[in-house]
Amino acid sequence: MKEIYLDNNATTKVDEAVFEEMRPYFCELYGNPSSMHFFGGQVQQKVDEARKRVAALLGASPDEIIFTACGTESDNAAIRSALEVFPEKRHVITSRVEHPAVLTQCRNLTQKGYRVTEIGVDSEGRLDMAELKAAVDADTAIVSLMYANNETGVIFPIEEAAAIVKAKGALFHTDAVQAVGKVPINLAASKIDLLSLSGHKLHAPKGIGVLYLRRGTPFRPFMVGGHQEKSRRAGTENAAAIIALGKACELAGQNMAIENSQVKALRDRLQTELMARIPHARINGGAAERLPNTVNIAFEFVEGEAILLLLNELGICASSGSACTSGSLEPSHVLRAMGVPFTCAHGSIRFSLSRYTTAGEIDTVIRELPPIIAHLRQMSPFGREFLKKQ
Repeated sequence: MKEIYLDNNATTKVDEAVFEEMRPYFCELYGNPSSMHFFGGQVQQKVDEARKRVAALLGASPDEIIFTACGTESDNAAIRSALEVFPEKRHVITSRVEHPAVLTQCRNLTQKGYRVTEIGVDSEGRLDMAELKAAVDADTAIVSLMYANNETGVIFPIEEAAAIVKAKGALFHTDAVQAVGKVPINLAASKIDLLSLSGHKLHAPKGIGVLYLRRGTPFRPFMVGGHQEKSRRAGTENAAAIIALGKACELAGQNMAIENSQVKALRDRLQTELMARIPHARINGGAAERLPNTVNIAFEFVEGEAILLLLNELGICASSGSACTSGSLEPSHVLRAMGVPFTCAHGSIRFSLSRYTTAGEIDTVIRELPPIIAHLRQMSPFGREFLKKQ
């Protein structure tokens, strides 16, 4: 069975050109880029080239790029640094719909005496900008807000938020893991101080990330030890993965128009057809600005886990808007923050496409999903009760 992979917000296929770019740096050009000799020096040259490629995609300078192991490390490094730089400030701001890489860290800070404000969102997942503006005060060390939500694809007005925060003297960080490569970003014209990205969300391998650090922004390293990354992130460079990420960023820049035309058209067709064929469904965040590849649809009176299991039998890979798959009976914190009704939140499914998604794959989902929902509603006591009233 050939898989139909529509879970690209979880991870992406490594582009074959990216794999070929990194291949020689395992068994042939395996020198340590920090070594003085020529064998390591040639690897350092490729690492420098990769840094330039990442910077070009972000509209940044190469010296503002710090390579890390993942987006989670980058998020942790950004927030922890701000608290060390401003030890007298005891306030952190984030949102209620952040990825756990940020939200868990911020909530842990409350156990250490920090005051943490979580900004709310409306029913479409849009950030409450008035609440943000009122929350930032002289005690705020850093504000960390995601660029785009991993579950719904809703894009936050990050530039506006950064301007509000900077005007009040705090640092501003954005987790842009889902946004990089899908929407244009120009950090040279931005007020963002720190930005996180992860390679495996844009067709690079797992285990490589970046923390963008605006030149002149005060910083204390999270990982200490050697002199790597200009002493901003210790540890021997993961050269092969860094080189792969550089190539992936170059390709992402070249393919961004495809993301916002062809991929978006396939996403729009998928959501339009499913909404037309399946009654009592809703698009979570459908009225907000969203990433071009993401749609999160709530199907009333069914469980997301059951939908995923039946899709899985057909080789269709998606993910649930509910945390049921991790053993919890609670719907996702994102959907709860949006006030999505209980009967919808448990039946929410995320489809996330990539430039490798085909029209034929979308046709298959459009054909197979409606009978699955109808079948599950017949089995559900809520669904049967609902159908009796029709």
